[in-house]
Amino acid sequence: MLEPGNEEQQAILEGHIAIQAALEANSRPVYTVYIDRASRDRHGDLARLARTAEAAGVPVERVDAAAIATRASGQTHGGAIALCGPRRFVPLEQLLPPEGRAPFIAMIDGVEDPFNFGQAIRALYAAGADGLVVRPRNWMSAAGIVGRASAGTSERLPTAVAGEAEEAARFFRARGLTIAATAYMPRAVALYDADLTGPLFLLIGGEKRGITRSFLERADLVLQIPYGRRFAGSLGTTAAAAVLAFEIMRQRRVVPRK
Repeated sequence: MLEPGNEEQQAILEGHIAIQAALEANSRPVYTVYIDRASRDRHGDLARLARTAEAAGVPVERVDAAAIATRASGQTHGGAIALCGPRRFVPLEQLLPPEGRAPFIAMIDGVEDPFNFGQAIRALYAAGADGLVVRPRNWMSAAGIVGRASAGTSERLPTAVAGEAEEAARFFRARGLTIAATAYMPRAVALYDADLTGPLFLLIGGEKRGITRSFLERADLVLQIPYGRRFAGSLGTTAAAAVLAFEIMRQRRVVPRK
């Protein structure tokens, strides 16, 4: 397989869903799409992928299964991978939706597992989040896992980079957003008792490091997810992101949009 550019700036997306998302969202350069010539395309997904790629001027190569297997990270690629460039990010201000709708911006910080990272993005996207903020990190080697775990939503959700959570919080607070985070502390408000209908920037921390005390002290709103029984543990990032995002959606009675 021919591979243009510097290998350190390349990523492999796996599966027609993630590749289709990258092509449609123009979230990164897609250099070549490789399709297993022997794959059964019962639902026409690979044919649709090929048409989308060709319409975008991206070469499509039909190759042997072994050529794909050597580049894929697992067995769930479904007969398609793509050689891509780095993820395109947008400035923080481009995450804000048009006036007239309260923004919901989330930041995922400190998640080390790319599968959990992708699953959390999937929940945020499905619940209607307007944008995602991440800290600088080279996810290139894990782009295939993130894309699959997120069902392609990691390519579709507008994403910006901030050096620290505090940097993003300052930016969005200055634009009228409430700064929220989750923690079990005396001033925390139960999730279902909080008003989440206004402009919101929500920080979701990873399982290991969590959210720094300094950020929590400056947050406008600290949320606590109630449990149905006595339980000393905490939810994983993926579950917490889903619970939080869908409660925000429920309160806003969001009308589904494309």
